[in-house]
Amino acid sequence: MRIVMIAPPWHDVPPQGYGGIEFMLAQLITGLVRRGHDVTLIGAGHTAVPARFLRTFPRAPSQRIGEPMPELLQAAQAHRMLTGLDADIVHDHSRAGPLTAAARTTPTLVTCHSCPVGEFRDYYRALGTSVFLVAISEAQRLLAPDLNWVATVYNALDVATFPYRERKEDWVLWLGRFCDYKGAHLAIDAARAARRRIVLAGKLVEPVEHAYFDQHVRPRLGPDVSYVGEAGAQRKRRLLAAARCLLFPIQWEEPFGMVMIEAMACGTPVVALARGSVPEIVVHGRTGFALHNPEELPDAIDAAGELDPLTCRRHVERYFDVHVMAEGYERVYQQLVPNPAANTPQRSTHSNQRR
Repeated sequence: MRIVMIAPPWHDVPPQGYGGIEFMLAQLITGLVRRGHDVTLIGAGHTAVPARFLRTFPRAPSQRIGEPMPELLQAAQAHRMLTGLDADIVHDHSRAGPLTAAARTTPTLVTCHSCPVGEFRDYYRALGTSVFLVAISEAQRLLAPDLNWVATVYNALDVATFPYRERKEDWVLWLGRFCDYKGAHLAIDAARAARRRIVLAGKLVEPVEHAYFDQHVRPRLGPDVSYVGEAGAQRKRRLLAAARCLLFPIQWEEPFGMVMIEAMACGTPVVALARGSVPEIVVHGRTGFALHNPEELPDAIDAAGELDPLTCRRHVERYFDVHVMAEGYERVYQQLVPNPAANTPQRSTHSNQRR
């Protein structure tokens, strides 16, 4: 099939550092090309994926995240670029881009990367049947079951690119974006209660991130708490492979936490709070622990050392490898692309099952 991918404008594909959507998008494009599809990527900055690339910004405007104009400008440019393309399907990962879907006959699939609550839910409701929605977890889908969902496809990664390490070091890792709902402060408190050193590696760019860091993280830094900055692809892999466990004490209904499957791909268990997609991704007692209270985290850090690293790796290979995701989206595309046998796509409950 001829597939056009539209990326958010904020980072390269794949990203140099933080950028979960862009990382997932790079994996998906690579997987689809391996399966023989013709893929065109519309996005900002630079790319290293094996696809035709149509650039909207010379450099990704990462410093302007949160401003509306980069999103709107990219949506307008992508719409203009699509006019000259012969595509079977448009797969949009941006927020403003779906606004143009009703103006074309080519079906538009939108992967919902955020929580569909509040104004986001209202936005997708207003788009109606002009777009078809894919959820990245069942937990996400249940937040707004009335939207025009056609499938659930879990995010994935190329497991072979993540180093497996059986012997772990005796420190724990938190990796993510510094904000209250990612729970870095809870991770520090849990590691301290478990009498283990913690390494923090996270994105610290936006004003809201600096405000959170200064209020909740900086006062907790000390000999047993190290902030090492934002980790690039290779450093992130080294940290994930070496850590005793990854701490993921989220304070929101996380649609899908890529860092969880990255950790398990390295053989590193995940100690998390059981919100959002966590119970779908972490097998409690086998690949980590999905807990209900922060007070349970210290004991789980101790218990994580007894879990089998190879079980973690094989779990990701089976359910969250890039070929599983590519196959899932391929099935969705086949539902949506018009053919003589069916003019209306059938709704699919799942495109890849964990168990």
